[in-house]
Amino acid sequence: MTQRIAIQGFIGSFHFVAAQSYLGKNFQAVPCTTFNELVKVAQNEELSEGGFMAIENSIAGSILPNYALLEKSKLKISGEIYLQINHHLMANEGVTLSDIREVYSHPMAFLQCIDFLENHSHWKLIEKEDTASSAKYIHQHNHRHGAAIAGREAAEIYKLKVLNPKIQTHKDNYTRFLFLQRESEDHLGEENNKASVSFQTDHSRGALAKVLTKIASHNINLSKLQSIPIPGKVWQYIFHADMEFDSLIDFNKAMQNIKKEVGELRIFGVYKKGLTV
Repeated sequence: MTQRIAIQGFIGSFHFVAAQSYLGKNFQAVPCTTFNELVKVAQNEELSEGGFMAIENSIAGSILPNYALLEKSKLKISGEIYLQINHHLMANEGVTLSDIREVYSHPMAFLQCIDFLENHSHWKLIEKEDTASSAKYIHQHNHRHGAAIAGREAAEIYKLKVLNPKIQTHKDNYTRFLFLQRESEDHLGEENNKASVSFQTDHSRGALAKVLTKIASHNINLSKLQSIPIPGKVWQYIFHADMEFDSLIDFNKAMQNIKKEVGELRIFGVYKKGLTV
């Protein structure tokens, strides 16, 4: 059966590419305009079998609202993938740089291409919900004075010509995407070497340090620690932690060891560390 997978954006977006790189081409993308909609669709068994959601970028850092969405959801992390983000300037066939008056893209893409765009300050920048929708708009309207900033897959899908490739300011630009499903797809085998959890500590001196020391004592590498404010509780936080390990037994022992040191301990998923594509 073809899986229906919720993505933020449209066909050809970076979410679409991440899902395709992870699952292969045999899936049906369910486009969502917002991350909130993505989570709702991913949780609904009548609409999808899961979703792909960006969680952090190597330049912009953590996407904090998405951590909050994950915390409020009932979704599990089944996997991850790291996607290199390359932005390209594209237009309809026959359109040249000198023809361009308007450029369409997502606000984040504009920010990531700021150096290139400053060299063309006469262009009007028009924000769209997604990079792929920008490419689609240019194509559908046969725009002769407009261009879009999007990924190469969007150019291929919407039959646009790349005028300037890789125009992002920082060439090493990667985004981490999580594969989310309603039920854990964990297989307790040797291939699983990473886990994502959340917990709370009290305000006593050294409380967090004590938890982290216990985790490290079980040969576990804490690859990421992110604090998220707790709504309605001023200056109180939930800690999201990504852990890498060689032995699932070590991870389970560590979780048992820290339970008495933390508030609610939630395991979002145990999965295989993602590839970079």
